[in-house]
Amino acid sequence: MTTLGCALFATRWLQAPLYFGLVAAQGVYVYKFFNELWHLIHHVISGHADETHVMLAVLKLVDVVMIANLLIMVIVGGYETFVSRIGLQGHRDQPEWLSHVNSNVLKVKLATAIVGISSVHLLQMFVDVHHTPRHDLLWGTVIHMAFIASAAILAYMSGPMAAHEAKARTVKEDPPAAVVIPAQRDRGAAGDGGAAAEPGTGAEERIAAAGFPSRKVLEMFDEGQLRSPEPQVIARLGKADFVTRKANVVLLGGPGTGKTHLAVALGVRACQAGHQVLFATAAEWGTRLAEAKAAGRLREELARLDAYPVLVVDELGYVPFDPETARLLFQLVSHRYERASLIVTGNLPLDRWDEVLGDGATARATVDRLAHHAEVVTLDADSYRTRRLEGAAPTAF
Repeated sequence: MTTLGCALFATRWLQAPLYFGLVAAQGVYVYKFFNELWHLIHHVISGHADETHVMLAVLKLVDVVMIANLLIMVIVGGYETFVSRIGLQGHRDQPEWLSHVNSNVLKVKLATAIVGISSVHLLQMFVDVHHTPRHDLLWGTVIHMAFIASAAILAYMSGPMAAHEAKARTVKEDPPAAVVIPAQRDRGAAGDGGAAAEPGTGAEERIAAAGFPSRKVLEMFDEGQLRSPEPQVIARLGKADFVTRKANVVLLGGPGTGKTHLAVALGVRACQAGHQVLFATAAEWGTRLAEAKAAGRLREELARLDAYPVLVVDELGYVPFDPETARLLFQLVSHRYERASLIVTGNLPLDRWDEVLGDGATARATVDRLAHHAEVVTLDADSYRTRRLEGAAPTAF
C-alpha cells in the first residue's frame, strides 16, 4: 500500500471518538431508565398510578432499553466494521451477529431495531388514545409504516448484495491447500469459496460432502454389547436435536467400542435433518488449523467453519499434540461454544485430557467449554474387533 493509501486508511481512527461519544449517550439512557423507574415506583407506592399510567411508564422503560440496544449495536458493530477488529475471539459472551457483521447486515439490523422502537412509540399513543390528538395518531401510523417499508426494502436488497459480496470473495480468494481435508470432503469451506452447500440440496448430497470415512447408521449399531449407556441414550441422541440447541456430543471409550460408528451415524442423522456436517480426525483438524494460522487466515478459517452446524472431531487422545496444536484445537472449541455443535470421540476420560493436550490449563479450558452444553457418553463394551477374533474358527497351519 502506498504512503498516501496508508494515510487515508489511517483516517478511519477519526471515527473512534464518535463511538466513545455514543458510549456516553448510552450512559445518559441508563440514567433516564432508572429515573423513569424511580418515578414509576414512587407513583405506585403513593397510589397515584392507575393501570394506564403504569402501562405507559413500562412502555417508556421498554423504549429506553430498545434504544440502548440500538446504541450498543451501532457502537460494537460499527466500530468492528469501520474502525478496527475487536479482540473477542473465543469470548463466551461474543454477540452472535458480530461474527458475520458487515455494513450490509448492520443496516438491516438497525432498520429492524428502529421499527421495533417505532412500534413501542405507536403503542404508547394508542394506549393513551384519549389524550393523543388524531393528527398525531395519523402521522405516527404513517411514519411507522414508512419505517416498515424501508426495513423491508433493505432486507430485500441485502440478499443480492450479500450474494455479490460472496461471489467477489470467491473470485479474489486463493484456494486453500487441500492437504489435510480434500476438497470433496470440504465443499463448503474449500470447493466453493466458503459457502456451504445450498439448503435445498438433498440429504445424500450433504452426506457425500461431509467426508465420512464410511457410511454408518444407528440401526447398524450393536447396542446389545454395551454395558453402558442405556439404549435410550443412543436413541435420544439419534433425534439430532442437540444440533438445534447448539450443544455438543462427546463419545468416550476404549478402542473398538463404536465411538466412530456412533459419531458418523449421528452426523448422518444431522445431514438427514437438513444440517451441513464436516468430518475429520483430531490430527487432521490440528493440521488444518495450523496451516490456516501459518497463512494468516485462522480467524477467517474459524468463521468459514460456521457454515457447518456440526463438526466431527474423531480419535482425540490417541496421539498427544504439541502445545501449539493443542491451543489451536482449544480455539476451535472456544469459537464454536454456544454457537454450533461438535461431535468429539476420544479414548480417555475428560479428566485425563491433559495427557493429550499437554498443558493442563489448555486442557481444562477446552473441557470446560466442550462439556458445558454437552451430552457426555461413555461407551463401556468389549472391542468389536476382539469379539470378531474370538468368534472366528481357529485356522490350522
